[in-house]
Amino acid sequence: MESATRLRTVTQGVIATAATAALLYFGNGLNPIWPLMWFAFIPVLWFALRSSWGWAATASFAALLLGNLNLYSYVTSTLGLPASAWIQIVAAGALVFAFITLLFRALALRGAMWSALIALPAAWTTMEFIRNFTTPHGTAASLAYTQLAFLPFLQLASITGPWGMTFFLLLFPSAVVLWLHHRATYPQRARRILLASLATLAAILLFGAVRLNTHTTNTVRVGLIASDIKGNGNVVDAGAPAERLFRDYAQAAQALIAQGAKAIVIPEKLAVIQQTQSQPADTIFQSLADKTGVTVVAGVVDVDGAVKYNQARIYSPNAPLQTYDKEHMLPPFESNLTPGNSIVLLPRQKQVWGVAICKDMDFPSLASRYGTAGVGLLLVPAWDFVVDAGWHGHIAIMRGVEDGFSIARAAKNGYLTVSDSRGRILAELRSNTAPFATLLANVPAEHHATLYQKLGNWFAGVAVALLAFALVQWSRLQLKRA
Repeated sequence: MESATRLRTVTQGVIATAATAALLYFGNGLNPIWPLMWFAFIPVLWFALRSSWGWAATASFAALLLGNLNLYSYVTSTLGLPASAWIQIVAAGALVFAFITLLFRALALRGAMWSALIALPAAWTTMEFIRNFTTPHGTAASLAYTQLAFLPFLQLASITGPWGMTFFLLLFPSAVVLWLHHRATYPQRARRILLASLATLAAILLFGAVRLNTHTTNTVRVGLIASDIKGNGNVVDAGAPAERLFRDYAQAAQALIAQGAKAIVIPEKLAVIQQTQSQPADTIFQSLADKTGVTVVAGVVDVDGAVKYNQARIYSPNAPLQTYDKEHMLPPFESNLTPGNSIVLLPRQKQVWGVAICKDMDFPSLASRYGTAGVGLLLVPAWDFVVDAGWHGHIAIMRGVEDGFSIARAAKNGYLTVSDSRGRILAELRSNTAPFATLLANVPAEHHATLYQKLGNWFAGVAVALLAFALVQWSRLQLKRA
């Protein structure tokens, strides 16, 4: 009898672990299938309430470890990190999830159902919030990005930032599992928990549908250009090679300008420029801006003695050169570059534009500064790694939803992407579709104030407080049990 019970537990644990791992594998990562994430944690949470704490911890740890195999090749091959780095990163997250699962289990089995409901979403959201400040990758690993294609739900970011999206994404599986487990023993409470959770999600989606049904007529035509061939994906050396590349990009820009483009965005780190030499980029692109009345934003590596910047040089018609230095570097590739610390505003008629670079868009704080300044359009030179074009390239979309502006992002080895303040992709093209891939789009450039812009990370504070409440409840139950 005991062996049969043990076999049943093992079988259920393997099935639950495999199911959660599979849903995480396809629902998260570089190409997430967003509906899967709503159900990913249900199997392992359900198993946790039907097994011992040891089996629950083992299943949850294994499920997260296996589910993150979808990023193993990206971390080791694309980013060039050792396998041990992937193991350390994923194992740390799996340990945290095992702890969260045990907290959920302890609260649920001792009748603290409302505390159990918030344990998982509050703890995971707190973890993401802490990670945003303690790692060089900001919010890049947030589960909220799995929902970028779920536009009604994405609008929640305009109120809570990514924190609310993660919280309510994980509230759903908690509610479903609590209802499944307690519907026979505590039917009324189980039903109330499920209905309250579903009603909250319905209200969020209703808000999202209403927000999506708004439009703006204040637009600007923007052209984006990228080449995966010129420079062979590398930063071109200073001097004659750089000058040839700049002229090629200027020639491609002419065609977009002839079709009405008022701004041109070119990728980051096209070539090296030396401050001790004359600047062909300045001569070529400033002349183009002056003759056509168009603003050109081009990315370079600016070398000034021993100091190097990942820089966007901004050429406005008949105006002095402006520069923006990237704030957030990608280690180890950019560890030798000096970060900037200031934003750049480009006032235009009835519009304000801003400039950022690639990884800057992984961090809500920088985008919030642009939102506070009333920016309606952010111009973003970028450079991705081909395989992460959709994932990392689209992270920027959420910044526009959070702070009420459109984004025109031109990436080498990625996408040329234009999105609006609702997260809708208005136009998109792979950068490898032509020797010089070009995209032209009419982009809303009107700023839309948001609650997140005004209140900042308030919901992250709520998540921290709810986690503290759940832990206090767990401690109280422990003392009562003792």
